[in-house]
Amino acid sequence: MQNSTQAANAWRILFLLFLANLFNFFDRTIPAIIIEPIRMEWHLSDFQLGIVGTAFTIVYAIAGLPLGRMADTGSRSKLMGWGLATWSALTAVNGLVGSFWSFLIVRMGIGIGEASYAPAANSLIGDLFPAHRRARAMGIFMLGLPLGLLLAFFTIGAMVKAFDSWRAPFFIAAVPGLILAIFMFFIKEPKRGAAETVQVSQEKVDKPIRRILAVPTFLWLVMAGLCFNFATYACNSFLVPMLQRYFLMPLQEAAVATGMIVGVTGLVGLTLGGWIADKIHQRVANGRLLFAAFSLIISTLCTAWALHAGRIEIGVFVAVFSVGWLFAYNFYTCVYTAIQDVVEPRLRATAMALFFAGLYLLGGGLGPVVVGGLSDHFAHTAMLSAGAEQMTEAFKAVGLHDAMYLIPVALFLTMVFLFLAARCFVRDAKRMKEGLVAVVEPEVAAATA
Repeated sequence: MQNSTQAANAWRILFLLFLANLFNFFDRTIPAIIIEPIRMEWHLSDFQLGIVGTAFTIVYAIAGLPLGRMADTGSRSKLMGWGLATWSALTAVNGLVGSFWSFLIVRMGIGIGEASYAPAANSLIGDLFPAHRRARAMGIFMLGLPLGLLLAFFTIGAMVKAFDSWRAPFFIAAVPGLILAIFMFFIKEPKRGAAETVQVSQEKVDKPIRRILAVPTFLWLVMAGLCFNFATYACNSFLVPMLQRYFLMPLQEAAVATGMIVGVTGLVGLTLGGWIADKIHQRVANGRLLFAAFSLIISTLCTAWALHAGRIEIGVFVAVFSVGWLFAYNFYTCVYTAIQDVVEPRLRATAMALFFAGLYLLGGGLGPVVVGGLSDHFAHTAMLSAGAEQMTEAFKAVGLHDAMYLIPVALFLTMVFLFLAARCFVRDAKRMKEGLVAVVEPEVAAATA
């Protein structure tokens, strides 16, 4: 009876974490959808637009390190509650700003608020669900990503059109986040390592960061995450304007098409992918990572072909690019779960904070600004090649399209690092379990003496 009650409580908490994750990505996606109206109003280059995403992710990564340690040593529910309230309130402030620089500063503040959430939530999931169910639970939690993107891409364009203002979505998005923040404070947290098969020590760990970085699998996964986030943030930041410029689509239609590519695919990828990953893990110890690497091969080929095909029918572009993104979503259920398998429970929030620091500082942080800068460069090159003396939207369309070839390149590198992580995963997972037993046995002996 107690086990069934605990299981029901775990699923209720997971649902709440999923909802908060959904609005996390909804709020985060708004600037990518309204990027063209902002560019026109403030006369910005693609490089400046890229800076918005880069500044957010750099602050997110840096703030995540101390907040991750707080999640390992303090109350995760309070940390998530205050973080959710902060980023939701600042999202509303984003709709009030009157210049590019004030917009940028507020986005950086939102990055600090959002940085409190992911490490604490991932740590909590690791304590709520045993190893053989974690990929499924992580898949449900990460459904917040595609559903948040889907909700944003399917509704933001309509909001802008209905209110005739790019500012309206920021005010609307703040409301559900503030309401959810209240519920976060009432989460009853399990003990650290409550879902492990052996008892886990509750003592503080000496030199936590050094111990995490000593795990080879973790380091390879950071490299894989760096490349993967480069691709996803470049895609999420510039796919809508690329469809507007290169395929001449209006904002609302471009947003919906992007929602199909990065949102609908995730609903299938995270639910079905999480289930497949758990099944493979039960048969092959490093099966999750091999499955993720195989998925990234398909992602690389599909996204590269869709871009290389040029101005094909928009339906064909969306379909092929969507297949690539469908398989890319297997990264989340496989990699996030693999980290839980090689890092002991007392260090998981810190490990996720370090993981996100690598992802966002050198991955998500570089993706938008590098693609934006390369877009400006290619646009200028196209203008010179045509013998023109003035920059036009046609040259900007070609520049942005060609810059997005970096997406399949980054996905290919992700695949390489996933294969390298799979090679040392079994050894590191075994070492983690042996370490738990080694820590617990002296404590048990002392308690019974």
